[in-house]
Amino acid sequence: MSMYKIISDSACDLSQSYIKKHNITIIPLSVSFDGENYLRDNIDITRNECYQRMVDNPGKYPKTSLPSVDSYYTVFKEYASQDIPIICFTISLIFSGSYNSAMNAKGLVEEEYPNAVIHIVDTKQNTVTQALIIDQAVRMQNAGVPLENTLEILDKVIDSARIFFTIGSLDYLQMGGRIGKVAAAASKIDVKPVIIMKDGDISLGGIGRNRNKLKKKVLAVADKYLTEKGKDNFVVSVGYGYDASEGVSFMNELEETLGVKLQSETNVAIGIVSGVHTGPYPIGLGCVQKYETL
Repeated sequence: MSMYKIISDSACDLSQSYIKKHNITIIPLSVSFDGENYLRDNIDITRNECYQRMVDNPGKYPKTSLPSVDSYYTVFKEYASQDIPIICFTISLIFSGSYNSAMNAKGLVEEEYPNAVIHIVDTKQNTVTQALIIDQAVRMQNAGVPLENTLEILDKVIDSARIFFTIGSLDYLQMGGRIGKVAAAASKIDVKPVIIMKDGDISLGGIGRNRNKLKKKVLAVADKYLTEKGKDNFVVSVGYGYDASEGVSFMNELEETLGVKLQSETNVAIGIVSGVHTGPYPIGLGCVQKYETL
C-alpha cells in the first residue's frame, strides 16, 4: 500500500462505514435555513433532518457554506507534521469554494512545513461521482500505485465521470443559481429535466413530466454513454434523495435495464450539499472509468 492520507469535503456523500473502513477524513460543509446559523454537515445536522426540514417547509430554500480555511488547515497540519503526504478531494469549484479554502490552507501549512506534500484535487463532480473518484484513489492506494502516478490517472478518471439524474422540482436549482440556460427553458413549460453533469457543470439530457418515464430517460441517456465507452470499463453507483425506497427500486431497474452490476459500496444517499440545490427528490446514477483501463 502507498502511504498517504486521503481527505475529502463532505460533498462526496460516502457512507460512514466506507469512510471508517478506508480511514478517510471528511471536512464538513455547512447548511443554513435562516442565512445566519450554519450547521455542519453530519455533525450539527444529519442528512435526514435536513431533508425533513425541506419537505416540511417547501417554500424555504436552505443555503450551503464552504468549509473554513481553518478546518482544512487543522487536518493538513496534523499529517504534514508527521511527514505523511496528503491527497484532498473537493466538490466541483463551479459549485463551491471548498477547493479555494483547501488551497489557502495548503499554503499556510507549507509555510510551517516546507517539505509538506499536499495535493488538492478539484473532482469537477459532487456526490456519487465524487465518491467514485475517491474510491478509485483508494483502490490505487491499496494496489500500491505511487502517489504521482495516482494523480495522473485520476485526471483521466475525472474526465470520464458523469452523473445522470432527474429531480422533483426545478425550484431549488433556480434558487441556487445552478440551473443553466438550457434547463431554465424547461421550467417555462412545466417539465422536469434529465440532467447530465460532466466537467463540473450541468447540461440538459432530456425533459419529461412523468417521474417514472424520466427515470427511464435517465437510464437511456446513461446507457448510451456507457455503451459508447465500454460498460466493462466503468464502475456505476446510484444516488438517491429523501425517498430511500425509490432508491432501492431504481437500483434494481438500473441493473436490469443497463445490464451492469452496481458497485453497492459507493451507492450514496445524496447528502445535504447536493440536496440543497436539487431539492429532496433527486435520483440518478454516477459512473467513472476504472483506473486499470486507463
